[in-house]
Amino acid sequence: MQGLQKWCIQANMTGSRNRSQQMAHVRSSLRLPLEDGAAVAMTNGLLCVSVHTEKERTVEPQDAHSELQFGRSFGIFPLVSRHFGVKTRLCRHSLNLSSDDRMSPPDTSNSTSEGEAGETDPWFLLNNSRGLHTPGFHTDITKHIGVQITLIAAYSLIILLGLMGNALVIYMIIRYRNMRTVTNFFIANLALADLLVDTLCLPFTLVYTLLDEWKFGAVLCHMVPFAQALSVHVSILTLTVIALERYRCIVFHLGRRLTWHSSFLIMTLTWTMSAILAAPLAIFREYRHEEIPSINLRISVCSEKWPHGTSRDGVIYSLSMLLLQYILPLAIISYAYICIWVKLKNHISPSTRSDSINRRKKTTKMLALVVVVFAICWLPFHVFQLASDLDLVLRFKEYKLIYTVFHIIAMGSTFANPVLYGWMNKNYRNGFLMVFRCEDKPDAFHPEGSFRTRSLRRLTLNGRNGGHPPTAV
Repeated sequence: MQGLQKWCIQANMTGSRNRSQQMAHVRSSLRLPLEDGAAVAMTNGLLCVSVHTEKERTVEPQDAHSELQFGRSFGIFPLVSRHFGVKTRLCRHSLNLSSDDRMSPPDTSNSTSEGEAGETDPWFLLNNSRGLHTPGFHTDITKHIGVQITLIAAYSLIILLGLMGNALVIYMIIRYRNMRTVTNFFIANLALADLLVDTLCLPFTLVYTLLDEWKFGAVLCHMVPFAQALSVHVSILTLTVIALERYRCIVFHLGRRLTWHSSFLIMTLTWTMSAILAAPLAIFREYRHEEIPSINLRISVCSEKWPHGTSRDGVIYSLSMLLLQYILPLAIISYAYICIWVKLKNHISPSTRSDSINRRKKTTKMLALVVVVFAICWLPFHVFQLASDLDLVLRFKEYKLIYTVFHIIAMGSTFANPVLYGWMNKNYRNGFLMVFRCEDKPDAFHPEGSFRTRSLRRLTLNGRNGGHPPTAV
């Protein structure tokens, strides 16, 4: 069927270009075999090419499913996208005169090189037989200076609070002898995983969000996604171990707690299992350069490269990780803390001291709240990422902004834990005050009880612990 087809891209190009250069730019951008007789026009900052055709034309990029799209999931938090670099996703569209006037909104934006200042080309396809500019075209909102300043401030604040809070937790547990309990060892392991997120996740994510290109070389292309996945797996596994350990001791009245050696063995297994689960992100990955001659652009790409060369393996991995690192662990943790709460409320042994009961209740409430905060922070991101894997949200013009906001919320869990410790646990609160030397009086600490032995308490009173630390959780 004969008709008029029209393709447009945003023309934020520096300098002037003649007709042939403009057509070459459109041809390269949209990968269309344009005829010599095509009409080129500039309308409202849009470079448009109109072509008369005798039959329906289907525009299909090299990979119609996904070409250099932003934010492809690792199955964790996709802080390194499936493809670092130019991000285009041109779905299959049938453009002909008989269809209704409509515009396909841009999925993402093209990256900007230093040599072409201000060149950002969100690519879209326009079918408009009347030659009218349909409302709805939007550029990448994350390129607005106000949005970028906000993102820099948000990520910087999370990094600062996360580094300070988690480092302080680890320091307290290492320095004060009577803080070295099994539960606190696991809390230190959780803080270490959060530190890994703050150092090997957020800075790279921020830079990529601002530049849209992988600037860190081949080695980090493989290592950064692995480290990011590793830290998330360690966090959720540690929360699960803490819940199961308290379930074992409280519900079954087991007086014998785990030894230090056993706790360190469990933590080693936690890191080993996490490394195995995260290994595919380091193995199935490639670093390469993409050339776009028509606009003199060369970008670096860090992308997943699965064995069968399709995105199906990546989707399977993402769904598997959603189950293993979110749904299943939270189900186990919820069951454990519900049983613990029922036991402490209704089935307390008469021989158990009231101060020990209160301490256990407070500690259990604090640890349960840590899990709740973790689940709430990560829920929007996991839901949005699942929708991305199923291609339900990739066409939203605000896709990248929504993704980034949900990612910031998820990363908020890395500094929330130390805040919860200081707010809900008097021992941690007193310890934080001591480290900052805001309160030097020994009588400012009011012990809530301890799992430690009397001999260890005598050592504490004798000053062998480097001061007057709070008692253990």
